[in-house]
Amino acid sequence: MTSLKRIVVKIGSSLLTNNGRGLDRTAIYEWARQIAVLHARGIEVVLVSSGAVAEGVVRMNLPERPKKLAALQACASIGQMGLIETWWQALIQKGVQSSQILLTHDDLAHRSRYLNISQTVNQLVEWRVVPVINENDTVSYGEIKFGDNDTLGAMSATMVGADLYIILTDQEGVFTDNPRTNPNAKLIQSERAMADYLFDVAGDGGKWGSGGMLTKIRAARLAAMGNCPTIIANGKVENVITRLADGEVIGTRLTVDGADKLIAKKQWLASHIRMKGTLVVDAGAAGAIVDKQKSLLPVGVIDVQGDFDAGDVVEIVSPDKVRIAVGQAGFNAQDAKKITQQHTAEVLQILNLTDTDKAVMVHRDEMAVL
Repeated sequence: MTSLKRIVVKIGSSLLTNNGRGLDRTAIYEWARQIAVLHARGIEVVLVSSGAVAEGVVRMNLPERPKKLAALQACASIGQMGLIETWWQALIQKGVQSSQILLTHDDLAHRSRYLNISQTVNQLVEWRVVPVINENDTVSYGEIKFGDNDTLGAMSATMVGADLYIILTDQEGVFTDNPRTNPNAKLIQSERAMADYLFDVAGDGGKWGSGGMLTKIRAARLAAMGNCPTIIANGKVENVITRLADGEVIGTRLTVDGADKLIAKKQWLASHIRMKGTLVVDAGAAGAIVDKQKSLLPVGVIDVQGDFDAGDVVEIVSPDKVRIAVGQAGFNAQDAKKITQQHTAEVLQILNLTDTDKAVMVHRDEMAVL
């Protein structure tokens, strides 16, 4: 922990809005004070803040979070005003300049936009500015239905090369069972982010947020692919951010194993939540991809689903529909369907190609094996 240079802190809606009762400004100012302490030490902080929709709900005196898309987007638009204003005031009082960044999944799904955003965030932190990132719920039609800032925070941590990703929630961390129903549930203090059993003990989301412990486990796994450990802790613990930065054991630390690392482009591929299409492969191709890190050739594809262009990110699934990899398609969906189960010589003839290197459905360099 003593070598921390850059951290990403994500704070959830239930904390920020005091379980739906409007922005908890006292808590926000306290977290801002802790961020300023780290800032003074030279630690760069990127903040991912939920709360816009929940604040909008409160400002409009609605009895609960709306379910209709237009109402959700309207609440996000209203609540974002108060959210960013509060963060700016809280940070500037401590001498810390801040900025607002609103993102959609598509912003991080397109490689060129991803790199551009990464450069912008890096410039901000070099200027000693704390970026306050939130999902652009007002315009993101797909993500708002299931989107969560836990994942956005993990993608941000990977994008900026963070040394630590902190998720502050209203729970103490990850337990062996649901502590609300099982008094014998024990806190898991440390575990590999890739440990599969963590999914079995994760719970569902609350009333005011859009993600539960399950999304936090998924986010930690995504951050681990970028070589960034995650800590899930209770945001109400006194001085929680500075204490975690000092290395104190609070909450659940989800660690990174060397085998979990992916190169930069494969991190980006692995971060995709929504796919443009699906390539169903036979058992032989699945084994070649998973065990031998081979490219996917058309001969191993038994079905093509979705409407995608060459370069779009698609999922690769085994015959029993288990996702084994994601990657950038070498062909559009129409051409891909023409060449399923065809050998390279036949592919060249069908698509009038001359370069055998181009007759690849998904190249291994454009693929992240999951």
